[in-house]
Amino acid sequence: MPFDDHGNLVPGVLPATRSVPHAITRPPYVGLQEPPPYVGDNTYTEDEIAKIRAAGRIASRALDAVGAAVVPGVTTAELDRIGHDAVVSAGAYPSTLGYRGYPASSCTSVNEVICHGIPDDTVLREGDIVNVDITAYLDGFHGDTNRTFRVGAVSEEVDLLIERTHEAMMRGIKAAKPGREVNVIGRVIETYAKRFGYGVVRDFTGHGVGSSFHTGLIVPHYDSAPRFNDVIVPGMVFTVEPMLTLGTHEWDMWADDWTVTTRDKSITAQFEHTIVVRENGFELLTLSE
Repeated sequence: MPFDDHGNLVPGVLPATRSVPHAITRPPYVGLQEPPPYVGDNTYTEDEIAKIRAAGRIASRALDAVGAAVVPGVTTAELDRIGHDAVVSAGAYPSTLGYRGYPASSCTSVNEVICHGIPDDTVLREGDIVNVDITAYLDGFHGDTNRTFRVGAVSEEVDLLIERTHEAMMRGIKAAKPGREVNVIGRVIETYAKRFGYGVVRDFTGHGVGSSFHTGLIVPHYDSAPRFNDVIVPGMVFTVEPMLTLGTHEWDMWADDWTVTTRDKSITAQFEHTIVVRENGFELLTLSE
């Protein structure tokens, strides 16, 4: 079982690469070391936004299916299979599969894993938490979302971290108004998180998303001003996905060049929505209905 004597996660055995029916259109980066550059301005037409919304709905419904299967004894590879099947059965492609060589259809980040955990034979235990990140690609557009799930009953401290991480995301999203700089999102998130003494991860951020999986737009979750000063405008699409920890914001990366853990092995939670900015607020594009 991939936990060490201290209860911390260690690398497990990866399953075979999952297949996608040939009839499903692949993103242009599949098979390449790097994706083609994005040349847009992070804003989209209503027709394009509708396609992002459709992809986001598939990703969200896949997370619904995964969440229903999160119980003690399940492996992260099995959660990946469930998410993969849900995305593919809807006629979409799981965006992470083959992105810069990533080997799975989702990211499954357990306990101290901040992000980009690779699904394997790790068996989840009562009291663990797991973040599952799924992006669907449909009709040329991506919808990106993640949620943190409790495995059975968790401690009160961890339960509150999960609730407050979701609240931090929503506060950040509500701050995304036309005319403001994107760094206001991080200022609002960090101000809220610091009330509870949480670490706020800095080096992994929200991003522009749509026709490209990652457009190059950076959406910080901490107070980065005056950096990351892109002005928010109506029609702009990006993710907000704060990662909060019970300890430090500092991190280490495993030898797989993907799995990121808190340096002090403290528990960390994350939530993510893809949003579009409207004249009078925002719209969530990664809802199940």
